[in-house]
Amino acid sequence: MTTTVHHQQQQQRPARSGAVRAWLVGARLKTLPVTLAPIAVGEGIAHSLGHVSWWRTVLTLLFLLGFVLGTNFFNDYSDGVRGTDDERLGPARLVGSGQASPQQVLRFGMFLYAVAILAGAVLAVTVSWWMLAVTAYCGLAGWFYTGGPRPYGYRALGDLSIFLFHGVIAVCATAAVQLGRVPPLALGASVPIGLLACALLTTNNLRDIRTDAAAGKITVAVLLGDKRTRAYYALCVAAAFASALLLAGARPWALLVIAAVPSAVFPLRRVLGGARGSDLIAALEHTCLLLLAFGTLLAIGLAL
Repeated sequence: MTTTVHHQQQQQRPARSGAVRAWLVGARLKTLPVTLAPIAVGEGIAHSLGHVSWWRTVLTLLFLLGFVLGTNFFNDYSDGVRGTDDERLGPARLVGSGQASPQQVLRFGMFLYAVAILAGAVLAVTVSWWMLAVTAYCGLAGWFYTGGPRPYGYRALGDLSIFLFHGVIAVCATAAVQLGRVPPLALGASVPIGLLACALLTTNNLRDIRTDAAAGKITVAVLLGDKRTRAYYALCVAAAFASALLLAGARPWALLVIAAVPSAVFPLRRVLGGARGSDLIAALEHTCLLLLAFGTLLAIGLAL
């Protein structure tokens, strides 16, 4: 009897660990640099122009990460129920692979949104009421990216949304939470971060051109086609470095981003070299590393 119970416990442990791993993959934690980089840049700007409050930093992290991770799960839910993720070349999604029910994924996304909204409400009371408008925009934009009857992510507007949220809003809101205003430097610094966020999305959409088109999901990559999407990726990366170097007129130490150039070599070679399907997963991962290195160096440069 004891042996049977012990055997059952051994079977349950791998099942639980597998379920936890599936949810961690569903959160898309490898893409967190797309959120952490703009926060770092905004904090660097705030440090150079005033001061940085630790509790405001914590609330900013809860606000942005809640919406980003929540949107990832909403995206998993919406694409899963539409059948968009039935055939994936990348990591399996929770709903599409059947590892979780649509209701479970939807509820967890709602919980993360609740955390973000609560953090936004506290910032609205303690910093400025304009955070209510930002909170409303982030919530609606995140849900309707792939949710609702006419998701704009299915109409080639995903790149614009990513540029605005992970670039302009994330950098400017982070700086404004600390300073009480949006400095012009934050607007300028949001451009290269937003461009690299678009490059990250492009690697994902380039890999999924065939399956997205078959599912009726029209992305910029689907519109451009394979060859021009690869050129578009390279343009986003090059423009990110060029726009960051323009900041050197106001902050000479912004030139530190040049040290991130080696991080761009591998993903550019992979994308421009014609990698397809699952071979592009490495390009996506290295674009995340590029974004992390670029954002860290830019944050340090602007802080100095």
